Amino acid sequence: MSSTRVLVLNSGSSSVKYQLLDMRDSSRLAVGLVERIGEESSRLKHTPVESGRTREWTGPIADHEAALKAVAEELSRDGLGLDSPELAAIGHRVVHGGKHFTEPTVIDDAVLAEIERLIPVAPLHNPANLTGIRTAQALRPDLPQIAVFDTAFHTTMPESAARYAIDVKTADEHRIRRYGFHGTSHAYVSRATAKLLGKSPDEVNVIVLHLGNGASASAVRGGKCVDTSMGLTPLEGLVMGTRSGDMDPAVIFHLMRVGKMSTDEIDTLLNKKSGLIGLCGDNDMREIRRRVDAGDEQAQLAFDIYIHRLKKYIGAYYAVLGRVDAIAFTAGVGENAAPVREAAVAGLEELGPVVDGELNGIRSDEPRLVSPAHARVAVAVVPTDEELEIATQAYALVKKNN
Repeated sequence: MSSTRVLVLNSGSSSVKYQLLDMRDSSRLAVGLVERIGEESSRLKHTPVESGRTREWTGPIADHEAALKAVAEELSRDGLGLDSPELAAIGHRVVHGGKHFTEPTVIDDAVLAEIERLIPVAPLHNPANLTGIRTAQALRPDLPQIAVFDTAFHTTMPESAARYAIDVKTADEHRIRRYGFHGTSHAYVSRATAKLLGKSPDEVNVIVLHLGNGASASAVRGGKCVDTSMGLTPLEGLVMGTRSGDMDPAVIFHLMRVGKMSTDEIDTLLNKKSGLIGLCGDNDMREIRRRVDAGDEQAQLAFDIYIHRLKKYIGAYYAVLGRVDAIAFTAGVGENAAPVREAAVAGLEELGPVVDGELNGIRSDEPRLVSPAHARVAVAVVPTDEELEIATQAYALVKKNN
């Protein structure tokens, strides 16, 4: 296959993140971001990797079509245009693939229709993903467009983990089940952790902790997900930057009946005004740790609640897996917040994981162990690379079909 480049697009409601990769060596050729689409102060930030010189401009970008055309122009300036014969495919991050999509998929009308049917369970994400796909199709109708789904990695969960304990007919009628998210990250990190241990993914059981503003945990047995913390939506599970995570569902009824709050008000509360920001007014772990170190009791409580929930999931996934070879921390908080890693495993020494204070304090962009050599369960820090995972899956599918 002579064409070896893959353009990865992550289309949000008002933004487009992109990377162009050469799959011969998985190297990046260009990275960029278009944000505030639809505003007069839209911004495009583009960096060709070879020169490393970022180009940035602001001005009105009306919609996603205009955004992708602007991206194409920037790529063309570097000799990397969308019309290049070296471009093999465009890989699209699609947040919700439901139960149907279990692997990367060539996008056609039927696939688009199914992604659209899933909008009710992903109202913030799937519409933007669809817009990005349709715009890219219009720009390069001859090129394979590949959907890589956040939920796909979690479709290997057994029904005992995926189903909620509600009436089966109602659940099936409204597609209510646990889907999980951050799947490309969990897939990439679980494999990278196995490599770090010098083993094959099918030999290793890993608890992956994807800790960013959004946060999720997964239990991965032999390379396959058997449980994950997010559910029907990305609201379930761990305490997050602005999301509540696990909560008694009757709280919602209480807020409606006693608090006289509307459905939309409660949705906003739980998704945007809860989690760390609801507990202490900050959702940046760096600022929270600064406040903790300064003796701020509210920040300390928020941190303690965050760690308590995290530790509960680690323990739960020990029980699910039976044997754990490694705990892997990833994403913005997981990769950079040493106090979070230390606190999350503190007191679990009888189960095997131990953090070495000196190793844990070292900052690096490379996958690494932060546990001592004698630890029965390795503790790893593995920088995630969702764009590379999307490109790898998309390129493999195109090669398979050629």
